[in-house]
Amino acid sequence: MSKIAHSSRPAIAALAVLSAIWGYNWVVMKNVLQFSSPLDFAALRTLLGAAGLFLVLAWKRRPLRPKAVPLTLLLGVLQTTGFMGLTMTALVSGGVGNTAILVYTMPFWVLVLAWRLLGERIRGMQWLAVGLAFAGLVLVVRPWMLHGTLTAKLLALSASVCWAASVVVAKVLRRKTAVDLISLTAWQMLFGGIPLALLAILVPSPPIQWSGYLIGALIYNVVLATALAWLLWLYVLRELPAGMAGMGILAVPLVGVFSAWVQLGERPGGIEAWGMLLIGAALALLSFLASSRPSRVDPTIAQE
Repeated sequence: MSKIAHSSRPAIAALAVLSAIWGYNWVVMKNVLQFSSPLDFAALRTLLGAAGLFLVLAWKRRPLRPKAVPLTLLLGVLQTTGFMGLTMTALVSGGVGNTAILVYTMPFWVLVLAWRLLGERIRGMQWLAVGLAFAGLVLVVRPWMLHGTLTAKLLALSASVCWAASVVVAKVLRRKTAVDLISLTAWQMLFGGIPLALLAILVPSPPIQWSGYLIGALIYNVVLATALAWLLWLYVLRELPAGMAGMGILAVPLVGVFSAWVQLGERPGGIEAWGMLLIGAALALLSFLASSRPSRVDPTIAQE
């Protein structure tokens, strides 16, 4: 075994742990809705998560002052208020597997938005990936069935578009100034968490039931899915090639689908399963195309 392969073992293990943490969190977020409204939990987890990241910054003695505040505010509204609020709301009536897969269509919306807004052309095999993803979306969403979980699926897709738009904003931000990724994440979570908290107050909902599961879910989200996960992600980005890191992140929705199958009895079948396979194939193709050229994986793709 080569020294390079041997030295990559800890980073590969970190990537596996990260994918497991973020993947299983889809089940945690679904189950916690028995005790909290989607907006209440979204606000709590993001504001407490931001506090956790600020503690990490203080521990590492990194500057706390935010940079490019207007763009960071916009990033927070898109990636935290929009993405997290829509995702949690989609999980109210939507299945974990469907929601996770639809949310992770984000890379295709990034291609479209970057093409229209940043002039980054879609080239060659990327068109095949877009075609596969579109076909998969049609099979998963099934727009001809105007009942059941269609609203949840559209909410999940809207969350994916918000996430993609935040990636484009982050691209613009990093062109303007050098930013510390943990600091940027902490500030955008704070800026985006405040509107979530206001929405949670203004939108009528049952009171929070402070149960052991809810407290455990908050600890899981703040300590594992935010603070530890971002430290693991930064370590993975530093130690592994971009393609391998990107492929590892693709495991997150797969872990979510498998966890929901085992724990919640959600078993995708028929047309829906074929749609998921097409989307998965498209994501794998995009990741392969990224790994075939010298590039860095975009840090902002990290999200459970």
